[in-house]
Amino acid sequence: MHRYDEDTDHLARAVFEYALQRVRMDPPDLDGPVPAAYLREVVGQTITPDGIGGHEALRLFVEHLAPACISVDHPRFLAFIPSAPTEASVLFDLVVAASSLYGGSWLESAGAVYAENQALAWLAGLAGLPETAGGCFVSGGTAGNLSALVAARFAAADRRERRPKRWSLLATGRSHSSIQAAADVMDVDVVLVEPDAHGRMTGSALGRRLDELDNEQREGLFAVVTTAGTTNLGVIDDLETIGFLAKTNDLWMHVDGAYGGAALAAPSKRHLFEGIEHADSIVLDPHKWLFAPFDCAALIYREPELARQAHTQHAGYLDPINERDEWNPSDYAHHLSRRARGLPFWYSLATYGTRAYRDAIEKTLDVANQAARLIDERPHVELLEEPTLSIVAFRRLGWSESDYQQWSERMLEAGIAFVLPSEFEGETILRLAIVNPTTTAHDIAEILDHLA
Repeated sequence: MHRYDEDTDHLARAVFEYALQRVRMDPPDLDGPVPAAYLREVVGQTITPDGIGGHEALRLFVEHLAPACISVDHPRFLAFIPSAPTEASVLFDLVVAASSLYGGSWLESAGAVYAENQALAWLAGLAGLPETAGGCFVSGGTAGNLSALVAARFAAADRRERRPKRWSLLATGRSHSSIQAAADVMDVDVVLVEPDAHGRMTGSALGRRLDELDNEQREGLFAVVTTAGTTNLGVIDDLETIGFLAKTNDLWMHVDGAYGGAALAAPSKRHLFEGIEHADSIVLDPHKWLFAPFDCAALIYREPELARQAHTQHAGYLDPINERDEWNPSDYAHHLSRRARGLPFWYSLATYGTRAYRDAIEKTLDVANQAARLIDERPHVELLEEPTLSIVAFRRLGWSESDYQQWSERMLEAGIAFVLPSEFEGETILRLAIVNPTTTAHDIAEILDHLA
């Protein structure tokens, strides 16, 4: 298994040829899920004592397993938050895998960490954080949010004279589900702040909520979680005022910008993020709107040393690493083993330049605005509200929840588009998450016409 022989060479060429064909597909097939019974019939059991051979396993993947997965990079994949990795980032992901890199420490992967840190520095600069800011790449927003909040609680405990009976954080009901998940893992309470009519946390609402708490509840607060682009509608909280209140109330300000933070690179939207520079930690996912492959989320701290103290693991075999004064990504999140997942993003940035990223993001924003106008022009659909970023939410007039679901299933089965119903204020709606620069207004128009 660990020798490169003639058979391995033939297999490598077959694998690389498939990868090359997939990168060339423009657009790829949308594809979609199939019943498990079908896969049992056509694929069968693949894990056997003697193996089925690399060529046969590749054939099964190409002919049956891959087509049973929806292509997230399809221009009409508009559900959830899609991904549209650049060709350079996809190709370099192959390089990262082939290089057998351990990305946890400077000792073992100094070159990889150096490159990743340049990509992190660009993101931190977009947010207006100081040059001393830093962090690491983690698997996704869920891991990033949890790690940031662990660091926030550690910092609060370290500077306070006594621990409260219960720790708690502030968020809104529109915060990403991973915030509640992180609170559950940490066994802390979530104190909800009422969002405004657009789903934003405002400084005034936060101030009122703080005034409502008694002394014991106030003592337990250690962080306020803000959102820079909600997953459902792309809403951005009042970061400026919240940042002021966080500082005056001794609270760590965390910004979940997993989706929307990419728009920091767009001059047309940068003003919406005023106040993000006050953040103590930020999460941005390049595998969403910054054109990197899965799994790549940037976790950035204003004061990385606080995170290092919170997350560094200690053991006899780790002492040779911990005793060195170097940047170890394993010290900045809830992880130890990690792949150098930021390298494909770094390579893409280095290849195309930041202006190309700016232009690609602006293009998706323009398509989102065109989509809103196309909705306004059609009598059978109605815009929920003007898009803040690149998510366009709307309703199909006269439809029930089952109508939406059946339409969505038909569209996917026909290979036309992947658009799922969502919910807002108890109402079933549709949302288009436009983060792929190859998505066009024509794509949107065809989807809308299928709703008639």
